Amino acid sequence: MFHRPENRILVLKTLTERSMVGMEYFGSVLKAPEAEGREKHVPVIKALNKVKAGEVFQVAVVVGEATPHPNTLEHHIKWIQVYAKLEKGRVIHLGTFDLAPTFAEPKVTFDIKLNESALIYALEYCNIHGVWENSVSVTVE
Repeated sequence: MFHRPENRILVLKTLTERSMVGMEYFGSVLKAPEAEGREKHVPVIKALNKVKAGEVFQVAVVVGEATPHPNTLEHHIKWIQVYAKLEKGRVIHLGTFDLAPTFAEPKVTFDIKLNESALIYALEYCNIHGVWENSVSVTVE
């Protein structure tokens, strides 16, 4: 279907129209570790930088490691999500951790195993300051 020239033009026209009406990708709202307020918001990922293929290891994600993040009904971390982007390009959703304000601290630890090297990505959502991201590389030997 997309191999016909008229269909390629239609797809290109649709993408152009979306950009003209203000469509943007979710990545544009993510806050990087360099952004202001990072001490309380950047998800710090703790994982070995080298592991053996198929061997289980722990990954921990902590929000507010340098400076504790508030944990009130008015201002809290609602969730933490973790993904792995494998060296061959496939993205795996490793987990979503939903946190109850005032009860659950923004820290999670879980076990994973990899058969190929990967980038581990963590996202966290602060109900006031938005979505923040960080990543670390894990090499599989």
